[in-house]
Amino acid sequence: MKQGTVYTETVVYSAPEQFVHDAPYQVAIVTLDEGRRVTVRIAGDRVRIGDRVVQAEDRGGIPFFTKRTA
Repeated sequence: MKQGTVYTETVVYSAPEQFVHDAPYQVAIVTLDEGRRVTVRIAGDRVRIGDRVVQAEDRGGIPFFTKRTA
């Protein structure tokens, strides 16, 4: 299970055609505990810079992370 810290984030309101039905949605760059950075979608509660997150699932090659609790 991948875990990391939110490096930066944004909310997409004007989405590309394939994601228009998902808008608005949050995207973040996460610094994984192993050191590399990945771009992910956020599922559930909105995250902020510095929040700890954990990978919840992978949908069609897109990693979805959620805010880590405890």
